[in-house]
Amino acid sequence: MLISAFAERARHALYTGLAETGTAPSVDSLALALGATTGEVASAMAELADAHHVVLEAGEVVLAHPFATRSFRFSVMGPDTLWWGGCAWDAFAIPNLVPQAPSVLVATTCPACETAHAWTVTNQGPPAGGQVAHFLVPADRIWPDAAHACANQQIYCSEACVRHWLTRTGNPRGYVMTLETLWRLAEHWYDGRLDTPYQRREPALAADYFRSVGLSGPFWGLPERT
Repeated sequence: MLISAFAERARHALYTGLAETGTAPSVDSLALALGATTGEVASAMAELADAHHVVLEAGEVVLAHPFATRSFRFSVMGPDTLWWGGCAWDAFAIPNLVPQAPSVLVATTCPACETAHAWTVTNQGPPAGGQVAHFLVPADRIWPDAAHACANQQIYCSEACVRHWLTRTGNPRGYVMTLETLWRLAEHWYDGRLDTPYQRREPALAADYFRSVGLSGPFWGLPERT
């Protein structure tokens, strides 16, 4: 979905602020920077939400992927900046997107047993570790409730912890991947998001990307590997 020129300016300013400071600029500060009114900025944020560039809660930005403005269980510590990662996918994407943070410390806890985990994640290759990521919501159902989908893209100690969490919560099994596959998924997904203008991938291009990083099956809108 195409967005207006002003919404793109607001998007770029929002993303630049989040990348540089880990904090979303306020509506007032965006209005000042853009030479606009707060009402115009609020309207631009609503337009960006409609176009799936951001997620709003009570009119406030909570997700501007890969950045979050509250905890989704992932902290991402760079050389000079601390971010909230919106999910496992987003947390691993930040060092691949933000030029000043090519190496970060990603920390989380297993949703099943609360064991703490941390990895040094770089833009050079996946971290070592036997943990697995579980995504609950299929790719074509992430929107309109992207906050729910992101809250359920988590890293677990093992497949056993995934099974325990699914049994406890009554959720169906989604998609389980290794840290290596997670890193490949995150590596180039957000390419260009800090530039302007930026356009989201169309579904066909998203499917091509998923296929290129080794994903398959209906969860990703793809046939099973043979």
